[in-house]
Amino acid sequence: MKVIDFSKENSILNQFVSEVRNVEVQHDSLRFRRNLERIGEVMAYEMSKVLKYSVRDIQTPLGIAKVSLPDNQIVLSTILRAGLPYHQGFLNYFDKAENAFVSAYRKYTADDHFDIHIEYIASPPIGGKTLFIIDPMLATGGSMELSYKAMLTKGEPAEIHIAAVIASEAAIEHIKKTFPADKTTIWCGAIDPEINAHSYIIPGLGDAGDLAYGDKE
Repeated sequence: MKVIDFSKENSILNQFVSEVRNVEVQHDSLRFRRNLERIGEVMAYEMSKVLKYSVRDIQTPLGIAKVSLPDNQIVLSTILRAGLPYHQGFLNYFDKAENAFVSAYRKYTADDHFDIHIEYIASPPIGGKTLFIIDPMLATGGSMELSYKAMLTKGEPAEIHIAAVIASEAAIEHIKKTFPADKTTIWCGAIDPEINAHSYIIPGLGDAGDLAYGDKE
């Protein structure tokens, strides 16, 4: 399984990641959402380089131009609610992609532990297609695993690309154990070393859903 950590490269992506982390900037929810969207756009561009392409003839007003265009049937799947602006960034570039949405949330118990619940999925068939699963924060990998299993009720994808703004090392290891290694690639804006007792990524950026859309009860 291939893991790409964009923080190891010189890219404008690092500027947008720095702003979603920065407490002096992230309080501006409009800018936070736009930065998630921009991260999605840059990642979509980079990820487009590994797709399959074929040359097509395009009629122009003056003749025929040969253009290399992607062949993949792409399904963009995001986990509600924090994933929405990030997802939009991918959709801005993969504008012909189909889209899927999964509701996954933490249900806390009295002792502050939690289970992950899936309550909603809306998806096209994904059999034989290229599946992008998009979630800003990959903390434990549990939500990603359950979302993927929910997606499998719609078919078996030909390949899987997991996209996260920030992932923990623990989540990366969990994905390696639970996803098919021969057809899965993980793409991250940054990989952080640990998660705390509440399963938040350290240093991370906080709660992406709350920063994007306001506090929840």
